[in-house]
Amino acid sequence: MKIKKAIITSAGKDQRTIPLQTFVDRDGRQKTALRILVEEALSSGVEEIAVVVLPGDQEAYRLAAGGLSEHLTFVEQKEPRGYGHALACARKVVGNEPFLHLVSDHLPISANEKRCAQQLVELAEVENCSVSAVQPTHESVLPHFGAIGGQRVPHKADLYQIENVLEKPTPTEAEQSLIVAGLRAGYYLCFFGMHVLTPSVMDILAEMEERVGKGEKIHLSPALARLAAKEKYLALQVQGRRYDMGGKYGLLFAQMALALDGEERTEVLTHLVELLATRKV
Repeated sequence: MKIKKAIITSAGKDQRTIPLQTFVDRDGRQKTALRILVEEALSSGVEEIAVVVLPGDQEAYRLAAGGLSEHLTFVEQKEPRGYGHALACARKVVGNEPFLHLVSDHLPISANEKRCAQQLVELAEVENCSVSAVQPTHESVLPHFGAIGGQRVPHKADLYQIENVLEKPTPTEAEQSLIVAGLRAGYYLCFFGMHVLTPSVMDILAEMEERVGKGEKIHLSPALARLAAKEKYLALQVQGRRYDMGGKYGLLFAQMALALDGEERTEVLTHLVELLATRKV
């Protein structure tokens, strides 16, 4: 399969301003978080990106994307009905095609020459199935992420067959349902904020919407759990890290990660050492 479309969800009330924040990117240029994410998606070969926003936010997002706004189509989530519902709002844009999905409050930074989205899309096209990016994550922050359980694929480094998906599990729930052989004790495979998904996900979300009451929320993790039971669904431990920009000091840590991975790393480190040297112990 070929991935030519993407969806960026950004309609959460606590999420909507994060993509508008400005960073200094690894190339030393000032960019909004949205532009960095759009560049990430385009690097994978995607040509059209649907951005799911709250009503009235389109113009601010168009400006934040700068010269890349020509690749964007804006879709409104008119009711606050959850993450799964937000994704389903863009169904008409992606149609009956597989798509790349990014969340707008996670910043991915690759550890090699290929961006994280490119790594994920290339694998999904080879395996011809849904693939979610994951990152080993300590149990202390499990309440902030969705997580998967499954089995390592034989003879495949960092690739897993997904058997279970839970949204923001407690450490006890994770220990009971999400153990993955080979991970360090106390660590679980949590979502990276990046997925390649088949059209089956949209069908599952539509079925969920028909069953729930009017106005009730529709969550993505239960839909992904159903996807794992229905068809081949893999998880890739991408070469890179995700930074939750919505967490405490999230914007600061994201900027530091960009700076330390960028062209001006030496200068940044020098200033950090000077700053630390002037602080009282």
